[in-house]
Amino acid sequence: MKATQGLPTLTLTAASQCAYTSPESQEYTPAQNLAVGREGAMRKFWKRWFTRDAPRARPTFVVGNVAPAVPVALAPDDAALSSAEIEDRFYRLVLGMPESAVVEPAPSELAMLKRLNEFCGADRFDIGSLPRLPAVLPQLLRLLKSEEADGSKLAKLIGRDPVLVGEVMRVTKSAHYRTLKPVASLQHAVVLLGQEGLRRMVTQHVMKPILQAGAGMFGYAAGQRLWDHAERCAHVSMFLARGQGDPFEAYLAGVVCNAGVGAMIRVLDREAPPTLGVFSRHFLASCAKMGSHLTLRAAQHWELPPNVILALRERMDVDDRPPVTPLGKALLAGDQLAMIQLLAENHLVANTMPAADDRIDGLPQAQIDRAQQDLQRSFRVQNDYVD
Repeated sequence: MKATQGLPTLTLTAASQCAYTSPESQEYTPAQNLAVGREGAMRKFWKRWFTRDAPRARPTFVVGNVAPAVPVALAPDDAALSSAEIEDRFYRLVLGMPESAVVEPAPSELAMLKRLNEFCGADRFDIGSLPRLPAVLPQLLRLLKSEEADGSKLAKLIGRDPVLVGEVMRVTKSAHYRTLKPVASLQHAVVLLGQEGLRRMVTQHVMKPILQAGAGMFGYAAGQRLWDHAERCAHVSMFLARGQGDPFEAYLAGVVCNAGVGAMIRVLDREAPPTLGVFSRHFLASCAKMGSHLTLRAAQHWELPPNVILALRERMDVDDRPPVTPLGKALLAGDQLAMIQLLAENHLVANTMPAADDRIDGLPQAQIDRAQQDLQRSFRVQNDYVD
């Protein structure tokens, strides 16, 4: 993967595939070759939906009376950062914002936090203002988990939503799903995609309107970076939850865990003046906290599975208490490992930096190490970044 130098900027796998092996180094059966082709098709499909073209020129920050930004110093290969430091660096990467040594908020930031709380605090954010989601999404997710799911029932439910019908037919008519006989019906297309392919496809309908932050001072690159995090977080959360529950619930939780950040970026683009300058650490952490709250509210509004909602609530409350559910622990650890991976890919931390030294997910260190190694294999850090 290549990133844009100077702008600190889901390989999707089936539930049973937690480690990546390149097609060139492994021999596949005909059925496995078809699965690899489908995985590549879904990766391209999701990325096209979740990202937008970058503008020709990004606005620059107008820094007022704030301390100058300081460059990020790489930690030694064997040195772990704190959870707070990892999150601060990650959200600055998402926003394309330089590092700052300022911890306490400026008076202008305190005033802005009060205004943001008026929009996003408690239940004041209008979830109904979010772009439309397929009305059949909750029923479809439940049916996909049911043993009674079959091609005819799935096609009947999908047929109630023209957007889903169009996407199912478009994807299955691509070259990666080409069959001897053309796809002539919705049921045929549903069977061709399979339940796993359908799960991955409908998930993007949850994420598309949130991760695609509106154009503005922050929104140009943030959508791509949030997508990159979602892809990695879903992968590693599913790895960590293996044997502890439904792999798709872990995948779904990983994809949506930073959805509220996209909504917060829209609000910041609309409300925060450029003269606010480079954010202090307190201000940035407060915005991220509001984003976690919006993620939970959106998940409840979308009627996502109860286990996913509970894991998102545990993640939101992590400052008060550690997670106790298996999915909550996997999500908290996966979120942080995905952040570290993206920071490493953008040369903001060392490639071999371990998880935070103060993590509270409660998972064994050996399990965290294996998950991080699997993530690094699946999303290799490249050294040939170009402008």
